[in-house]
Amino acid sequence: MTVITPDLEHSQPKVSDSAVPELLQETFALTRRLFIQLVRRPSTLVAGVLQPLIWLILFGALFAKAPAGLLPGEMAYGRFLAAGVIVFTAFSGALNAGLPVMFDREFGFLDRLLVAPLRSRFSIVLASVLHITSLSLVQSLAIMGAAAALGYGWPGGAGLLLVLLTLLLLVFAVTGLSLGLAFALPGHIELIAVIFVVNLPLLFASTALAPLDFMPTWLAWLASINPLTFAIEPIRNAYAGNLGLSQVVLQAPYGNVTLGAALLALAVLAMALFLIIRPLLDRKLS
Repeated sequence: MTVITPDLEHSQPKVSDSAVPELLQETFALTRRLFIQLVRRPSTLVAGVLQPLIWLILFGALFAKAPAGLLPGEMAYGRFLAAGVIVFTAFSGALNAGLPVMFDREFGFLDRLLVAPLRSRFSIVLASVLHITSLSLVQSLAIMGAAAALGYGWPGGAGLLLVLLTLLLLVFAVTGLSLGLAFALPGHIELIAVIFVVNLPLLFASTALAPLDFMPTWLAWLASINPLTFAIEPIRNAYAGNLGLSQVVLQAPYGNVTLGAALLALAVLAMALFLIIRPLLDRKLS
């Protein structure tokens, strides 16, 4: 009597064959949910564009009659300010990345996701990153369009790629920080308090509103190590057409910072923040 045994190696699907498609499907579904929430409550998107737009118009008008040659390269203040407002827009949006996760925690939806048969719970984090990155880039592009309409210029094709790369690195870094806070803090009140405390001080302690030469020594040191400054100065150089990685973008108290060094600093910061919050995410999502 011949016994026919099934070929288990070929009859059973390999886990690795379906892991990536299922992870993508889960991430897409969770990201789509966040965008549906945004469509139903578009105030977040509108406020994220209106606030920096008001800054751009009011501050640009306030210093419109500044003496020629006051800023480096005899740059008009509105054009000088535009790079700072663009970065501030992306930074503010990324800093709010943890709020949807925090609300899911408080309303119990996160607990439902954790007991759901997900291929990988990392899709929860990945969906938040994709959502806030897309939102921040849309808001920043809207501000860039408004700045161009006000006569502050446009970075051009290669310059636009540099602007987007810089914003992506900054958004990834700040999103990692915000998601870590969303899992570490007890509630959304505490998270909003941290956002308010961090937001404006980091803006003023950067080169968004004034160059280092205008600052006292202690503030110039703070601004020269501020991640926002490492994003603002490459974007200013992109508007000026200076795209070489060896181009000096910041004359800091500790030495000159090139375009490549500024981008590298943002990339290292993003990687470091995600590595720091990874153990926290593993504990909270396990």
